[in-house]
Amino acid sequence: MELQTETWTDVADVETNLALLPVGSTEQHGPHAPLGTDTLDAEAVAERSAERYDDPVVVAPAVPVGVAEEHRAFSGTLWTSESTFRSYVRDIVRSLASHGWDHVVLVNGHGGNIDALREVSGRITRHDEAFAVPFTWFNAVGDHSADMGHGGPLETSLLQHTNPETVHEDRLDQAADGGSDRWGEWQSGVNLAFDSDEFTENGVVGDPREGSAGRGETLLELATESLVDLLDEIADRPVGPRE
Repeated sequence: MELQTETWTDVADVETNLALLPVGSTEQHGPHAPLGTDTLDAEAVAERSAERYDDPVVVAPAVPVGVAEEHRAFSGTLWTSESTFRSYVRDIVRSLASHGWDHVVLVNGHGGNIDALREVSGRITRHDEAFAVPFTWFNAVGDHSADMGHGGPLETSLLQHTNPETVHEDRLDQAADGGSDRWGEWQSGVNLAFDSDEFTENGVVGDPREGSAGRGETLLELATESLVDLLDEIADRPVGPRE
């Protein structure tokens, strides 16, 4: 059940303690994929998983701006500080929990959010009347995860399957030619680059030409299976401050 499309009287009758909060970003994804890639992908995984789950699951509106200052050199990128981001996500989870949806999975689509979501999930679970856990879809797709880049084959494939109208297929060669093979500039196990324009000309990491709608369908299925299993695992977890 998606909160944005329901009335309050309808959601008041939903008998569930489970909620999904898609978390994305508004940032560059090369010349071929939209700024909202991370948000669109997170929403697709959350919505499909809620449909697939045997019991009702509430799907909250997505958080569309995340921790993305590393892409600031590219037009249209928006970002917030980690502290603001964590506080905002925590407030949303508290809101969900106040209605009884107190077991919340943060369905993440952006690598820059991972550390902050792990931290705030721990803070929520330790100190609030809720249980929260982060789930990053591209880390839950088996061997495909090794191909994760930025605007690369995984993100592009999922868009080609779920939101094909947003992908500029005629720019895939351009995206690949101006991209980078790996994320960062590494020396002695240390990433010397703080911003993505230091190592990729057009913002792309990986070859989006290795993606396809068919691969996107597989990715969505794998991520959905994993998220459904996670919902099963957390449904009966105890909730409450652990102080």
